[in-house]
Amino acid sequence: MIVFRYLSREVLVTLSAVSAVLLVIIMSGRFIKYLAQAASGALDPGVLFQIMAFRLPGFLQLILPLGLFLGILLAYGRLYLESEMTVLSATGMSPRRLLGITMVPAALVALLVAWLSLSLAPAGVTRVQQILNQQDALTEFDTLEPGRFQSLRDGTRVTYTERLSEDRVRLGGVFISERKDPTASKQEPQISLLVAEKGRQEMRPDGSRYLILDNGYRYDGLPGHANYRAIKYDTYGVMLPKPDASEDITAREATPTAQLWGSADIADRAELQWRLSLPLLVFVVALLAVPLAKVNPRQGRFLKLLPAILLYMAYLTALIAVRGALEKGRTHMGLWWVHLLFLVIGLAIFYWAPLTHLRAKRRNRLEAEQ
Repeated sequence: MIVFRYLSREVLVTLSAVSAVLLVIIMSGRFIKYLAQAASGALDPGVLFQIMAFRLPGFLQLILPLGLFLGILLAYGRLYLESEMTVLSATGMSPRRLLGITMVPAALVALLVAWLSLSLAPAGVTRVQQILNQQDALTEFDTLEPGRFQSLRDGTRVTYTERLSEDRVRLGGVFISERKDPTASKQEPQISLLVAEKGRQEMRPDGSRYLILDNGYRYDGLPGHANYRAIKYDTYGVMLPKPDASEDITAREATPTAQLWGSADIADRAELQWRLSLPLLVFVVALLAVPLAKVNPRQGRFLKLLPAILLYMAYLTALIAVRGALEKGRTHMGLWWVHLLFLVIGLAIFYWAPLTHLRAKRRNRLEAEQ
């Protein structure tokens, strides 16, 4: 029991550390993307942390299997390097018993991954879609901040206001720049500038919104050319475009798992198999990691780390590729054969080393007898 607690603690502590590092790296990259959308006005800065929180289960369901794999490699690699595994082997710790002990924390991780993939991740994607739909319903006027240039339409439209009322209805000191299609003829105006003393927002019966500008000028022309046009106006209406808040998620990812059971749709079956594959992935990578973690103290603990990571990436890449083929109807074999293939590879690696060691001992004994 003491050995069981010691090995389990080593694996779980290393798993937590590795998963935390991976989570920070992945979430930092995704947060930068959301932050860029907020800076361009496509997202309300107030919803950034909500989106990240709801996307967290989707990140963890992929990070935890890799974290367990690396955790076993690093934890057991250190034990082999410091000859602790040699001492445990001398006291009766067989490779099968070591694998059995390892499968206990692996089962805990698999249960957590199953909960994430089957329940929390789809629910989180649903909430993210709801937030993004609410953001898509906003207009440029709703995301405008006073004293800041806001770029929309891929940078073809820039809006600025000096003052903005608390109810976000009236503004003062307005500047709007819009660049037209650069492929258009140079005889046509390429840039339109609007400046106004004040403005207000108006809602039309069809649901569209307009910014009504008062007491200003409009300038149309091409930079570097003198043939520009200036128009003074008392009232001018500008239609407010909707920001495009997007995310690389599909509606099927938000479908509850209960609705996927029994579905005849190929894509639904592929999504269901993918969600069920993640917990299975945990057990198979644990089987792969145990023999791969065994290192010679003279070789260092990182000797097998790169080949092991490449094997894991091949496993995950094969699952993703077969999932894509299954969604497109190119195959009907499902994802199970990929798990079976790497299970066989794991068993082969697990039993190959003891067989090799047994053959070497037998050969040495025969040589000694001769």
